[in-house]
Amino acid sequence: MTRLQSRRPQDGFTGSGNFGRLHRGLSSLEYFTFGFGTMIGVGWLVLMDDWLTRGGPAGGMLGFLLGGLLLFPIARTYGRLVQQIPDAGAEIAYTEGVMPPFVSFAAGWTMVLSYAIVCPWEAVATGNLLARVIPALNTHELYAIGGTPIFAPRVAVGVGLTAVVAIVNYRGIKPSGIFQNVMTFGLLFTFAIFTLLGFARGSPSNLQPLFSHAGAAGAWLSIFLVLQIVPYFMTGFESVAKGSEEAHEGFDPRNFAKAIYAALVAGFLFYVIVIAVVTWVYPWQEIVSGHVRTEVAFERTFGSHAIAQLILFGAFLSLLKIFNGNFVAGTRMMYAMGKRGVVHRSLGFVHPTYGTPAVAISLLAALTIACAMMGDAILVPITEVGSLTVGIGWLSACAAFILRARVHAAGTDMSHASHATHLTHPTYAAWLGAAVSLAIVLMKVIPAIPGSFTRAEWMAFAAWSGAGFVFWRLRPSLAR
Repeated sequence: MTRLQSRRPQDGFTGSGNFGRLHRGLSSLEYFTFGFGTMIGVGWLVLMDDWLTRGGPAGGMLGFLLGGLLLFPIARTYGRLVQQIPDAGAEIAYTEGVMPPFVSFAAGWTMVLSYAIVCPWEAVATGNLLARVIPALNTHELYAIGGTPIFAPRVAVGVGLTAVVAIVNYRGIKPSGIFQNVMTFGLLFTFAIFTLLGFARGSPSNLQPLFSHAGAAGAWLSIFLVLQIVPYFMTGFESVAKGSEEAHEGFDPRNFAKAIYAALVAGFLFYVIVIAVVTWVYPWQEIVSGHVRTEVAFERTFGSHAIAQLILFGAFLSLLKIFNGNFVAGTRMMYAMGKRGVVHRSLGFVHPTYGTPAVAISLLAALTIACAMMGDAILVPITEVGSLTVGIGWLSACAAFILRARVHAAGTDMSHASHATHLTHPTYAAWLGAAVSLAIVLMKVIPAIPGSFTRAEWMAFAAWSGAGFVFWRLRPSLAR
């Protein structure tokens, strides 16, 4: 199977010039750790009370289990597409030639936000997490935004972490992959330890009642309320496609799909197990009423501060890997758009020695630091927009698969058609994936549905969309 090294611009996309190629060095292991690592953050540590308020122990576990299974058609669609179109642009590449150029650009633009906004969030969250261990970080207030104080030591932590991630990524995809492997398996190792200890110490009585809402109807409601948040916490398996141009020589393209499936399964099993062990260790209704964090529940049950420190260490590793994973995915999307000339062409520049998108890396690092200065208050509505943008991205990929299959079946000569053997397969998975993606989008935009967009979130989405429209209108001058 021929790997696509370059492309001629599609109708509506201007030339991009020759900036060199990304270096290749990723294996199946790195693709798994990027997919899994971009998905799992620290929600399991800081938001456990919210998850249990929604569904209770059984509702939480079943919600993540069912949600993960519902995402399989989307994962299958990405797995097929990336085998045939190994392009860092992913959604923008998949939609080229089968959708109007502006729609293709919009698909890529929305996905940039879904990854890029995670980076400042993790920079802020790292300072918050370390402040639990080092209270001195909560000193020297600089200013306040939305009533939330911004402390100088926390800002320094965020800036320092951003610099580390940027430098690692600048020096090559291989160092970034090694970093991702170490952080991911470090988390899984600490997770295995506290999970085994938890199941050995806890009691099934802590699980009662199983659902947060009473009765048969309440059980279904509990599951549904958790199901609503699953897409946000399971975003990341599709990031495997963003690194597809950087696979090592001789890489079997079928392994892209295997990495996507493995990351998705590992992701929802992680959430199911962590909900099970936390509610096994500590009465879940007390977690809800007292807003008890995961590490505190373990500390109270074991009477040991050491196990809490272990859990916080695992969470810190998780923050590093999700930061790195989203940073890689975001910069590769920027690079793909830069080489197409739909944003400034410099974003498509590849470092001649390290083979990385150096300008895209520098830009995302600068934006991360700037946004991290705003703290939690400003980032919350922007982050909520990410759950909509990823739904749009998934929908565009599934729709592109369906359209490509139709064009190929009709015998139309289009870009990538000669490599689209898998695209002649039945499209039922893509149709199911499109239905799931559309449901995710509707849950955020229909006001009557709990958890839909507020005014602040609509304003944030409008601002990002407006910026994208400006770039689109200016693309002829940007490409020169």
